[in-house]
Amino acid sequence: MVNRESVVKAFEDYISKYNPDNPKIKLKIDHTYRVADLAETIAKDVNAGEDMAWLCGMLHDIGRFEQIKRYNTFSDALSVDHALFGADILFADGLIKEICPDLDEDEMRILEKTIRNHSAYRIEAGLGSEELIYSNILRDADKIDIFRVNCDTPMEDIYNVTTEELKASPVCDEVKECFRNRTAVLRSLKKYPADYVVGHICLIFELVYPVSLTIVREQGYVERLLSFESDNRDTREWFDHMKKTIWDNV
Repeated sequence: MVNRESVVKAFEDYISKYNPDNPKIKLKIDHTYRVADLAETIAKDVNAGEDMAWLCGMLHDIGRFEQIKRYNTFSDALSVDHALFGADILFADGLIKEICPDLDEDEMRILEKTIRNHSAYRIEAGLGSEELIYSNILRDADKIDIFRVNCDTPMEDIYNVTTEELKASPVCDEVKECFRNRTAVLRSLKKYPADYVVGHICLIFELVYPVSLTIVREQGYVERLLSFESDNRDTREWFDHMKKTIWDNV
């Protein structure tokens, strides 16, 4: 049984040691609560445990706060893998016992596997059925809110680039091919700032549950990302192509 009031209090106690005036910290606090709500919504639709899905959402980005404090970046490539880092803080360092001491062994296992896999390019092989369900729920919820974050937060802050660099950026052929193939974009394929925009748009192809796609269409953030303004002619033409074909075979 998850005591939500206790979890929220413990979460707030944990993040209180980080600077709430730092926009990166505030972004991740707001993101956490939204992902928890989205995970609960998806779980309800697919007949999974709503409390466990909500808890996964509440704790999925716990590693982000220390990542920001130490490295001042969301880039895992330039710092640490935030999912693995967060899972270690919770389970290796024992924070989970302070946040949710009443979880049984099975619930702990599900929660840890779900958090460790939430930002991986592909979920690890060999997960049990419940581990897989909650991993897919959390990954969907996280992706849905990433669309919002990329619209509500200046891309320059997310990608650590200047406006000039972003607007002049091309899109590399490898990233275009991922869009054509309806797959996510590996971090190693991204060469230019606009590649990251396309990469975030491509997250739509990875959504598992129909309700997740419904939420995305209702929110409209993907359409806003597709309205990316570029000074690069090839990039403008590519985004026009994506606008015309984004919903094909989705």
